[in-house]
Amino acid sequence: MPSANQWLSQTLQSVAKGTKDEQYDYGQLYRDRLIEFRKSKKAVERVERPTNLSRAKSLGYKAKKGILIVRVRIRKGSGLHRRPYNGRKPKRMGVNKLTRKQNIQSMAEKRAQARFINCEVLNSYWVGEDGHDKYFEVILVDPSAPEILSDKQLSWIADPTNRKRTSRGLTSAAKKARGLRHKGFGTEKVRPSVRANIGKTK
Repeated sequence: MPSANQWLSQTLQSVAKGTKDEQYDYGQLYRDRLIEFRKSKKAVERVERPTNLSRAKSLGYKAKKGILIVRVRIRKGSGLHRRPYNGRKPKRMGVNKLTRKQNIQSMAEKRAQARFINCEVLNSYWVGEDGHDKYFEVILVDPSAPEILSDKQLSWIADPTNRKRTSRGLTSAAKKARGLRHKGFGTEKVRPSVRANIGKTK
């Protein structure tokens, strides 16, 4: 028998995929949610509760003091690439398929960190996207809050070694962008860092 958290996760997945159902129009629910997101003029906005509660809990969210949820709007695509003016081979003149060294989710975490400088990023997850923007919700933790210091599962983030972990590429999304999730043959140059091995890491 599925638990309540599993039912909630399945429902939220149906909303994100726009699945058609006899009782609910999940696609319409998803579109209405994006309309509400677009109405906000702030690119980084604090919200009262997570949009995807099951996903937030799986990433360490708890409904207690010292933890807050921030929704970040960030542009889609690989950024603006101008065509070179100087001479190139035809294959080197293109502007397409040029991606950043960090993923969009990692950029969203950095913007949330810059907005709430007294907090540390615990994790983040995708909540929606349209033709122009992507939306992520970032879980932030106040490392100086007594409720966090007394929590055995979250007190590690108050250690000085975890300061500005987003800027140092230590979050889950940043590690994925750095290529650290893959091991074995073909990943010899991924470690120890992106800048090592003469830029041949990825």
